[in-house]
Amino acid sequence: MLSGHIIEAQPRMSTKPEPRVESNLLVRVFGMASDGRPFFQKVQAQNISSHGAKLSGIEHPLTAGDTIGVQFGDKKARFKVIWVVDAGHLQKLQVGIQILDGQKCPWQEQVTEAQAASGKPAAALAGQTLAVPNKRRYPRQRIPFPLEIWNERSGGGAQMRTKTTDISGRGCYVETMLPLPVGTALSIAFWLDKERITTPAVVRTCDGGVGMGIEFTGLKPETQEALQRLVEEMKQEASSTGKSAQSAF
Repeated sequence: MLSGHIIEAQPRMSTKPEPRVESNLLVRVFGMASDGRPFFQKVQAQNISSHGAKLSGIEHPLTAGDTIGVQFGDKKARFKVIWVVDAGHLQKLQVGIQILDGQKCPWQEQVTEAQAASGKPAAALAGQTLAVPNKRRYPRQRIPFPLEIWNERSGGGAQMRTKTTDISGRGCYVETMLPLPVGTALSIAFWLDKERITTPAVVRTCDGGVGMGIEFTGLKPETQEALQRLVEEMKQEASSTGKSAQSAF
């Protein structure tokens, strides 16, 4: 039982019990607190699973429904705050988080290893450790894809030259401490092979202190397909390079 009292709570989407692993991982969390201030700090991730965790030691006010970023080692993902509990002076806030659609769990390897050590059958592990499936027609690929962003309302030059956190033929996600409001009209420019592509776009999600999701609204279907093929090739190449680098040690 937790001490303290519940500040915010939100029921889980599914009542099916989820296998969890006791842990004490040091993770970095960042986002926008409910007081409107961006924050980042290190906290403990406990009771981890492929779909979420309990974070202990949060020093900034959060509410159910907030989106925050969580980083473990060199792996990052976005999570939704499900519940918040005031655990007292020493433990501060404890927060239950659930991974967002299409994100890869940062501690998936630790969950898999712990469950394998418990002697559970491989078939059961395969069913228990899968991340939330990505139902997009064009699945997002987690690669740093360079692009330029203009804010149509500003009427100025290029507002941001950046790289995506993930991207598909339909849109992308860009990490930024100060994301633009939902509905903001944008222009996006990027290179597709040797051709510079410019397309209108719109901000669809705004996660304060974390980033924003952008939909490309002006790409022709054939251009979407070509972009999807390119990012999937880049992802495959990055994965192959990573495996080659590991085998060299």
